[in-house]
Amino acid sequence: MSAAARWYSAHAGEPNAAAAIPDPLPEPIVVIVPLLIVRPDRGRILPEYLAWAINQPDAQRQLGAEAQGTSLRMIPKTVLENLEIAVPDLTTQKSIVELNALARQEGQLLRRLAARRENLLSAILGEAAKAADQKEIA
Repeated sequence: MSAAARWYSAHAGEPNAAAAIPDPLPEPIVVIVPLLIVRPDRGRILPEYLAWAINQPDAQRQLGAEAQGTSLRMIPKTVLENLEIAVPDLTTQKSIVELNALARQEGQLLRRLAARRENLLSAILGEAAKAADQKEIA
């Protein structure tokens, strides 16, 4: 396993969420338990792809089914070790990671567009209401 590749799984808003951390590890950093650091062999699997694969619904269902604890749900290391993940060639992994990033960016842009459209419509309707009110007064 490459020391240059770092990946973590933490409960930050999403159960069993996974994310790749760039190398070198950003400093300073705060770590909250539970945390599991995996250093994948970069010649075989990209950390970003591994994080994406673990975050997929099927993998999340498997991890959730094996989680232990009540108030703080933890995934035993053996469960993660036994999680089956499809490992395509590195070029395909990179394409999947890039397409996923673009899809997330598209989603953010669409949410921003919807919010701005709502604000614009609200302003237009507000102006129309004021104009109609002014006509009734006159």
